[in-house]
Amino acid sequence: QGFKDNLHAVFCLAENAVGPRATRPDDIHVLYSGKTVEINNTDAEGRLILADGVAYACKDLGADIILDMATLTGAQGIATGKYHAAVLTNNEEWEKACVKAGRNCGDLVHPLVYCPELHFSEFTSAVADMKNSVADRDNTPSSCAGLFIASHIGFDWPGVWVHLDIAAPVHAGERATGYGVALLLSLFGGASEDPLLNLVSPLGCNGDCPLEEMERDSKRRRLV
Repeated sequence: QGFKDNLHAVFCLAENAVGPRATRPDDIHVLYSGKTVEINNTDAEGRLILADGVAYACKDLGADIILDMATLTGAQGIATGKYHAAVLTNNEEWEKACVKAGRNCGDLVHPLVYCPELHFSEFTSAVADMKNSVADRDNTPSSCAGLFIASHIGFDWPGVWVHLDIAAPVHAGERATGYGVALLLSLFGGASEDPLLNLVSPLGCNGDCPLEEMERDSKRRRLV
């Protein structure tokens, strides 16, 4: 699509198969970030490899904007419904941009509560840096699941982190909807040479800004 900046796609994939080396409750894993995770829920396995993915993007790729997208929690459909994906981010501008991009392209998005100082304690472990699942499932579990991923790049990381939980809107009955493709194209369209993507992108200038403002904001608008 004519993207002008460095754009990497990291696919966090693993076969969920039972075997002699399968994760068991009370196992402790050392993740790619170097942090240790006590397994208290073997069904909360996707976040383990997602945490490695964002850590890799940060450490090895040197990304300054990291967006992870996954069908992470069943609770997402309860939190934001079956038509809106959930967005969790450390940057208010990007939260608004995700919502606007969703409205522009039809892949709808609604924010989750981002409050690590109150919610990350759900992962407290006596034997590791954290557990992999929350202590209280009634305390915004979709937000907490995203915070687990963010913790592996660090809550003090100066870059932009965006988490999209798309568990519900990716399917309608037994069919896939293709949710997410249009959303990413719209969200990052400002870094594309495609005029249509430029038009729908909520980030950057869509051709109606003065030249001086475009030059002044060029660094702020860089996506990677």
